[in-house]
Amino acid sequence: MNEVFGSIYADAYDLLYREKDYTAECDLIERLLESHRDGPVRSILDLGSGTGHHIFPLVRQGYELVGVDRSAEMLAHAQKKSAASQSNGRATFCQGDIRNVDLQRRFDAAIMMFAVLGYQLDNADVLATLKTARWHLRPGGLFIFDVWYGPAVLHQRPSERVKVIPTPEGKILRITSGELDINRHLCTVSYHLWRLEEGYMLGETQEAHSVRYFFPLELNLFLECSGFLPIRLGGFPQFDRDPDETAWNVLGVARAI
Repeated sequence: MNEVFGSIYADAYDLLYREKDYTAECDLIERLLESHRDGPVRSILDLGSGTGHHIFPLVRQGYELVGVDRSAEMLAHAQKKSAASQSNGRATFCQGDIRNVDLQRRFDAAIMMFAVLGYQLDNADVLATLKTARWHLRPGGLFIFDVWYGPAVLHQRPSERVKVIPTPEGKILRITSGELDINRHLCTVSYHLWRLEEGYMLGETQEAHSVRYFFPLELNLFLECSGFLPIRLGGFPQFDRDPDETAWNVLGVARAI
């Protein structure tokens, strides 16, 4: 298996998730910021920012964004998009481990989207990551994040899936399968990806992504131990709906105490 979010997977990342409605997710983030803020929200920290899909819609809405990610390959794509979007310095990126990065400044809000918190597998790593978010927030700042919802993961269970994405030069084929480790609250998803052009294979990679799923009381305890007041855990993207066994993804909002 290759490193998680290696060069081949990073190169295909935007194509693999081009059907994901990032603009609608950012509209929801902005709605929650407006609903729960205790002062002006001008600056937002994106922990685990990937290729910047949540950053650029929020920049267009007038916010200053700083993205942090540990993958140099993902950040390279974000930097290219930043240059093309002419974000005028309102989007900046840095490479770092979200468990311990210190940017030496505070933000009005922080986001951690696309199950980034779930990539922290052990309790110590979950707490370290949440404390990073808290350290970078001013008192009263908002933290918005999404995670895999334990009751739904155990009810639905992972299955094998095949995805074919047409490209101008050919296609990308991805096969995924998952395996649960119930005792550790982990779902390990194995990705096998091929990039094909005119019948020739231009690239192949295999990655295994272990993602932690969470339960409500467990999540509240992690947040409270990290200096947050939990506000709400809702369905995602239907945030007004309470989580249930059909909602694999849920969205959380918390306030920095």
